[in-house]
Amino acid sequence: MKAPKPTSSRTPPVPSEGHAEIDDWIRRRVMPDLHPIVDGLDRLIRRTIPGLQYGAKWKRAYYGLPELGWIIELAAYDVSVNVLFLGGADFEVPPPLGDTDRTRYVKVRSLAEVQEPAMRAWVEQAGRVPGWR
Repeated sequence: MKAPKPTSSRTPPVPSEGHAEIDDWIRRRVMPDLHPIVDGLDRLIRRTIPGLQYGAKWKRAYYGLPELGWIIELAAYDVSVNVLFLGGADFEVPPPLGDTDRTRYVKVRSLAEVQEPAMRAWVEQAGRVPGWR
């Protein structure tokens, strides 16, 4: 079996000003039971961070800013959505999961978790911290 390439050798998604790629990713790649969670995360991210660019690649959704690169990645699985903060190690209080490079993440299993103050704080910080270019 061929070993996966390290993240550093991957080419980032091509940014788009429109949200259509994210809508398509939700519709085609996200399990129906997770749609409310993904929709809630998407709304939170878009309301909190102005001037976003969007992308979808490797069955994941990306949110970024021209000056910071890709800052948030969403990966939807069977029972949870991983929210990866691509500069999360630099946050005041980093998300609890992940210990490689600068990425930190949380697993979200309910809409209530989307609405927690910590999630809002992490999204706000993501809009100020350099991500992945």
